[in-house]
Amino acid sequence: MSVPTKKHPEIEAHLSTLTGVSRPKAILANTCTWCKQPALDFTDELSRKEYTISGMCQSCQDKTFGGFEE
Repeated sequence: MSVPTKKHPEIEAHLSTLTGVSRPKAILANTCTWCKQPALDFTDELSRKEYTISGMCQSCQDKTFGGFEE
């Protein structure tokens, strides 16, 4: 189970307004705050850590930050 990072209550409120969901609740439920799909598989530990910060699944992280080029 992923544990969400702590954020100031005003930041959490703003993020909830943007996404329509509670970031901590979504992370504890292993769902993406952006696409609302399950967030279970990550390409590496850095991506898994990012999930605890942003609540974005791997696909949404790739779309936002750019995917890996092979």
